[in-house]
Amino acid sequence: MVSRKDSNIVRKKRHLRIRGKISGTAECPRLNVYRSLKNIYAQIIDDKAGVTLVALSSESKQYEGQYGGNMEAARKVGQDIAKLALEKGIKDVVFDRGGYVYHGRVQALAEGAREGGLNF
Repeated sequence: MVSRKDSNIVRKKRHLRIRGKISGTAECPRLNVYRSLKNIYAQIIDDKAGVTLVALSSESKQYEGQYGGNMEAARKVGQDIAKLALEKGIKDVVFDRGGYVYHGRVQALAEGAREGGLNF
């Protein structure tokens, strides 16, 4: 059995491998996902300039009193980050799953972002 520490090292290596293939630009920034046990975080990043354009997490004040570690919260974060991105004029993004399997909360966040109007 693989311990949590070892699985996180494997995930980070996988993420670096993925990051070698995808990169965000001003025209098509990268939607990055980080998943912890209790919360989910999403950022839209322009890698050329090294700037985070939009960031949101289930820890934000608008989600206060709600549990952030389930699929419902992940879908809501995806929808809300899409709204913030559209307000800034960002419609197309590259999805970076952060080395996680595209399943569960990561998939729910992606589907919520698509429902909110982002294209990827």
